[in-house]
Amino acid sequence: MIDDATKEIVRKRVNYLCEYCHFPERISTTRFTVDHLIPKSIGGSNELNNLALACRRCNERRYNFVAGYDLETKAVVPLFNPRQQIWSEHFLWSFASVRCES
Repeated sequence: MIDDATKEIVRKRVNYLCEYCHFPERISTTRFTVDHLIPKSIGGSNELNNLALACRRCNERRYNFVAGYDLETKAVVPLFNPRQQIWSEHFLWSFASVRCES
């Protein structure tokens, strides 16, 4: 279990944004989850460098996966890891694509 103090450190570290889609927690209808980059089910820890803030939508889609299958190249590729990769090199924020969470 992750204690409340650690959860708050994770939230402040990323300025209360989902680390996957950059949606702000302050305008969400639910509080974001502190997610394990490497899931505990496959050996991940509760160390700060393995924790990320995730909105409900991203957390549910990511589940316990660390890789995906690229249909174009037929390769198994790692999912985005905010501790190892730069968000802006992988994604583009567009207000036109913002949808309300439920």
